[in-house]
Amino acid sequence: MDMPFWALWWVWGATALALAILEVLVPGFVFLGFAIGAAAVGLLLLAGAGLGLPPLLLIFAVLSLAAWLVMRRYFALPKGQVKTFDHDIND
Repeated sequence: MDMPFWALWWVWGATALALAILEVLVPGFVFLGFAIGAAAVGLLLLAGAGLGLPPLLLIFAVLSLAAWLVMRRYFALPKGQVKTFDHDIND
């Protein structure tokens, strides 16, 4: 095998899957943006793009940041609203 591991599409896909599973364990849209970025890079490599490591990392970083900003915009509480709890689940 003469290709480096970071140039294989399934490595990026497995990383995306691992990050998505980690997001389930640590909620808050922390790792989901990274998972979306890794999945997009994996799909780009699957489509046949033969890029080196620096462009792949740049694409990963930009898409991860964009995904995180979109999720923050659509899933955040409305501005100025604070989540409060007035009762306990055990009551």
